[in-house]
Amino acid sequence: MRVPVDWLGEYVELPQDVTGEQIAAALVSVGLEEEGLHTSGVGGPLVVGRVLEKHPEPQKNGRTINWCQVDVADANGTGEPQGIVCGAHNFEVGDLVAVILPGGVLPTLQGPMTISARKTYGHVSAGMICSVRELGIGDDHEGIIVLPRLLGHEQVEQLGLTPGDDLVGVLGLDREVVEVNVTPDRGYCFSIRGIAREYSHATGAAYRDPADLPVDPATGDGYAVELRDEHRPHGEVPGCDRYVARVVRGLDLTRQTPEWMARRLTEAGMRPIGLAVDVTNYVMLALGQPLHAFDLATLDSPIVVRRARAGERLRTLDDVDRELDPEDLLITCGPDGERILALAGVMGGEDGEVTPGTTTDVLIESAHFDPRTVARTSRRHRLSSEAAKRFERGVDPAVAAAAAQLAVDLLVEHGGGTADPAITDRDERPTTGMAPIRMEVDLPTRYVGVDYPAARVVELLEAIGCDVRAEGEGMLTVVPPTWRPDLTDAPTLVEEVARIDGYDKIPSVVPRATGGRGLTHAQRSRRAVAAALAGSGLQEVLTYPFVGESRFEELALPADDPRRAALRLANPLSDEAPLMRTELLQTLPESLRRNVSRGSRDVALFEIDTVTLPDHAAKAPVPGVGARPDEETLATIRAAVPAQPWHVALMAAGQADRAGWWGSGRHVDVTDVAAWAHAVADTLGVPVRRRPADRAPFHPGRCVELTLADGTTVGWAGELHPKVVQRLGLPDRTAAAELDLEVLLRASDHRTQARPLSTHPTAASDVALVVPLSTRYGDVEESLRAGAGDLLEAIELFDVYVGDQVGPDQQSLAFRMHFRAPDRTLTTEEVNTARDAAVARATQDHGAAQR
Repeated sequence: MRVPVDWLGEYVELPQDVTGEQIAAALVSVGLEEEGLHTSGVGGPLVVGRVLEKHPEPQKNGRTINWCQVDVADANGTGEPQGIVCGAHNFEVGDLVAVILPGGVLPTLQGPMTISARKTYGHVSAGMICSVRELGIGDDHEGIIVLPRLLGHEQVEQLGLTPGDDLVGVLGLDREVVEVNVTPDRGYCFSIRGIAREYSHATGAAYRDPADLPVDPATGDGYAVELRDEHRPHGEVPGCDRYVARVVRGLDLTRQTPEWMARRLTEAGMRPIGLAVDVTNYVMLALGQPLHAFDLATLDSPIVVRRARAGERLRTLDDVDRELDPEDLLITCGPDGERILALAGVMGGEDGEVTPGTTTDVLIESAHFDPRTVARTSRRHRLSSEAAKRFERGVDPAVAAAAAQLAVDLLVEHGGGTADPAITDRDERPTTGMAPIRMEVDLPTRYVGVDYPAARVVELLEAIGCDVRAEGEGMLTVVPPTWRPDLTDAPTLVEEVARIDGYDKIPSVVPRATGGRGLTHAQRSRRAVAAALAGSGLQEVLTYPFVGESRFEELALPADDPRRAALRLANPLSDEAPLMRTELLQTLPESLRRNVSRGSRDVALFEIDTVTLPDHAAKAPVPGVGARPDEETLATIRAAVPAQPWHVALMAAGQADRAGWWGSGRHVDVTDVAAWAHAVADTLGVPVRRRPADRAPFHPGRCVELTLADGTTVGWAGELHPKVVQRLGLPDRTAAAELDLEVLLRASDHRTQARPLSTHPTAASDVALVVPLSTRYGDVEESLRAGAGDLLEAIELFDVYVGDQVGPDQQSLAFRMHFRAPDRTLTTEEVNTARDAAVARATQDHGAAQR
């Protein structure tokens, strides 16, 4: 919102010599955001000049220029006449004109342009005689400024303008415009009225409401208006609850818009178009109430406000033919509303458009439309207008009649018309005010942490226009003003108390963490896992969770694999990736491939993120937007939200141990990713087991499944299948793993009893067992642990033998067992007894024989 400072000064008392920067600072103090400060961009010597000589000189290109001698008195430092070349012809010798001398600056679309003396058309032109467009105060470029014509002879005489006088202030080029950003909840600041009120709150300056003007009362014989909104969406309020119609007859709309009004519109960022449109725009900027003017002669009574019907279309004023939606609110006319005039609150149509020179009688519409209805229509048609910006943020319904009155007064004054005494005001608001809000008087103090006495709370709320009444001990009933639809509950009132009293009065206090708060177990665990993997040399990445169906083929997933049953997005970012991933390994390969393609040969990556596992049998209802769904509907919606568990995935390619002068190095293989997977489990204190597995996209003979002690699957690790590697464009022998973090988190979320560390020595005993080749060494290890009892502290496999000394289908597994007691040094007999019990259990479970 651009706010001309002189216009602001009409509604609020500004200090003498106040600057735009000071005004912006005051507005920022009450929560508005400063966007910038704007001036005319004209700088340097801009002075009055009197034309002494004018010599027309035809040129070879067919153009005629004027070589002029202009008196600028002492403004040029010499007092001599200034020689200037001018291409305009709308002036004569003796006229007072606007002259910018060398060193002055003019605004252009390309940026500031510095004027200098330069040779042109055979003369040295020392300056420029300016037009209104060149000075940025209008669009007229047909001729230069002749001051008596622009300002009027009386004003020129009153100002006593003579050659050499400064024109910057006379032409208002020293005026400043403050631009502020209006947030969606502060729609009332989309007007000079609202900004002036905020400046008054910030500084205490006297405020005059421009809407406080004599308004002619409604009569029973005004132009017929019908509000028909019986087809609105279920549960929604009427799209239009107030419609004021005023008629002005006998207008001459070919008259020019007053210079002061055109200047203010330009400064506010709007282009002057014609008297009728300019007046409605001026009132909208002044009061925040959008208006629309219709050519009365083209209308069929009555005006009907209704919803669109199936198949209806409208060509709007931007010359676009639009297909209308049944939820669009329309302004129509005729007995059945068959002629469509406008999209209510958004933009008018070509039918009923005011035409200067043809239109003499106009109907002024000043209505209040539902913000949601206007916002949906604006977005549906991708049509953002100044009116829609205001209506969708909430317009004061109480100002409609005053806005219509101001527009009528301006049209009568400047268009020569007559106001029709018949006035229509269809007011169907359920109440003429806002709903009351109950608030505890100490609520601002409790919420903000600043002591606000009860009297101060009442004072601040009344300052913003609220009606405040005390209701019992420590309770207030507050009725917000009609221009503040954002004030809907007690917390919004608390915010207003803090804002008007001053955010700078709120102390900066670092909050103290209370006991029992902080990270959850899941948050701490995920961070610990990330730190452990990063400490192992892996790089963390984040990938987009979207995949296409082709990825399932590339990963060689079976046709009936549940991982293919991915959630399909209704509005995907890319048509090539419309599905939500069901595994991290569906998106992580792309990150590895990209890193390798950029020249990284040895890459190890990990990602910790969620996957989406939809329940396709669950269906979520789609409730209307007019009201909050009931609890049963909300529960059904929540139940239909797909599960999104946390996973951790690893992927590596290249060398695990790099080659160099120290050796040939070692390529990444399944043992590396299995070790990293174990590191994840070890970080969380969860023991996991490995067993051979066959699962896509891994190589059948080089894949292991990781499980908990009870058999619950944690994840898989292995080398990717060569065909999968080829289809994905990955390096040979790429290895990967993926674990379900939710399973590990549940298994790790328990209390453990810490035991004191034993200071007694360990006793080691080796045992070699012969078992079938099909027996997994992990199973043998578990049997040894179970048989050895509590004295066994650790066990490790240190040798595997297959050869002549054992049978052809057998293997020898050598284990080193470490025993320790917490309270004593173990004797040889105790160690041998525990070892023998362990061997006996392995013999019982696997038929093991000791070598």
